[in-house]
Amino acid sequence: MLLLSAFAVSCPEHARLESDYFEARDRMRNLVRLRQLTKAEERQLADRVAMAIARMKEHEAEHGCRRQA
Repeated sequence: MLLLSAFAVSCPEHARLESDYFEARDRMRNLVRLRQLTKAEERQLADRVAMAIARMKEHEAEHGCRRQA
């Protein structure tokens, strides 16, 4: 699902990575609201969010892509 932002993103890959991060973050938030997660589930979801952030930062460092106001 593509999330629209108040800011433009400088390249399509950055937009995709940002969307992956929002999806992982929102999935974790929603599941936490719905039920008590097992430690393994919580760790897996947190790892997914952390990896999405790491991929975005790596892409920014390699290509200089950033949000543009």
